[in-house]
Amino acid sequence: MINRSIFREYDIRGIFDKELNEQSVKLIGYFLGQKVKGNKIVSIGYDARVHSPTLKDYLASGLNAAGCTVLDMGMVATPVNYFSNYQPIKTLLVDSLSIADIDDNTLIDASVMITGSHNPPEYNGFKITVDRLPFFGDDIYSLGNEIISNTSQEIPTNPKVIKLDVKTPYIEYMTKEFAHLKGMREKLVIDCGNGVAGTVISDIFDNLELNYQALYCEPDGTFPNHHPDPSEEKNLADLKEALSKDGDYGFAYDGDADRIAVLTHKYNIKGDQMALLYASVMDKPTVIGEVKCSQVMYDELEKQGAKAIMYKTGHSNLKIKMKETDAQLACEVSGHVFFKHRYFGYDDALYATLRMLELIHQGVDIDTFIDNLPTVYSTEEIKVHTTEEQKFALMDKIKELLKNPPASFPTIKNIITVDGVRINFEDGWGLVRASNTTPVLVTRFESTKQELADTYKEHINNLIKTAQESLGN
Repeated sequence: MINRSIFREYDIRGIFDKELNEQSVKLIGYFLGQKVKGNKIVSIGYDARVHSPTLKDYLASGLNAAGCTVLDMGMVATPVNYFSNYQPIKTLLVDSLSIADIDDNTLIDASVMITGSHNPPEYNGFKITVDRLPFFGDDIYSLGNEIISNTSQEIPTNPKVIKLDVKTPYIEYMTKEFAHLKGMREKLVIDCGNGVAGTVISDIFDNLELNYQALYCEPDGTFPNHHPDPSEEKNLADLKEALSKDGDYGFAYDGDADRIAVLTHKYNIKGDQMALLYASVMDKPTVIGEVKCSQVMYDELEKQGAKAIMYKTGHSNLKIKMKETDAQLACEVSGHVFFKHRYFGYDDALYATLRMLELIHQGVDIDTFIDNLPTVYSTEEIKVHTTEEQKFALMDKIKELLKNPPASFPTIKNIITVDGVRINFEDGWGLVRASNTTPVLVTRFESTKQELADTYKEHINNLIKTAQESLGN
């Protein structure tokens, strides 16, 4: 029995050996191979989780059965996996004779990153790229439906792969692109959280002769020191301590190195604030933010002469929107930062680190920059637990209730429905959206006054409770 819930909006994700087992993963590989029309070149990389190599063998068996040529880049960071999609295959092959009849410019047709990202150690999953675009949404759901309709199909064991080295050209690329940072004096502290950032970042920093202290850069899928999710303050405790003792700037990464936290002695800088910093040295860029981003980001971008676009949460959504609008930059509050400006248009926490160091090297005072932004009071993401079956029904009910809110409800200026409901009030906003990856509603609130942020939170929470009661929750 294959659990339909593993097929998510942005990726495939589940518990190893329970939901992601030999049968389900071989079928994922086989039917993904069919989706990309077989006889294609597909690369696989994996994170530090102890079961990732096993899943790689299962996946390769399925892809081989579909007629694909399977390339194995080994343990890599997710952005290194993405990087493989933009490099001629011949430059990545460990044995240049291992694939016949490809020219010097042939690119990979698809890549799969095996990663559980910031989830607990028993989880794992697949982030899929096809023709340099994310494979997500309806494509993943359709793949899931096909697999569930064919669970009796037997896939032979054939984990044959051709070895790739993507880490070396990635390190060389970063070293060359940021050669002007060589010998920076600032004291840096990095915390890799025993994820896969450590497979490349120390080499890059060493090549650039940076002055840094590294915490937990040895990949270990049991995550013995702390959970690899830098959006949770508790996971930054060791970094903060090291920074306070002997550091100027701190950087932390999630398990697969596509999300970043940036710390000074004064601030833990959120993704939307990072976007403002990065955009400040670009010439009137188009910048995309998600619905959870502060209004300050959108307003300040417009003041800088940039074009600001609000769009759906999710790394896949933002990549597609960047391509559609030819945007130079995109961000999520959680620390996903996407660069098309001087880069390839995907989220890379290691590249984002170097771009932040570049700003510092150019003389940007990060604390002063943040100090000068308008003061607002924002909550963190607050999650309201529900069920997979109820979360979207709840959103429909909330939208219905907002058409005729209670008399005591704060005055609504307008409502943005690009992803859930972002309710704009006179002095702030409140957000309710259904998570696409977990059975929760996600809320966030912001105002120019703390008491108003609390008021918005109270009234919207009451609205959620009314919706829950009407649906019998």
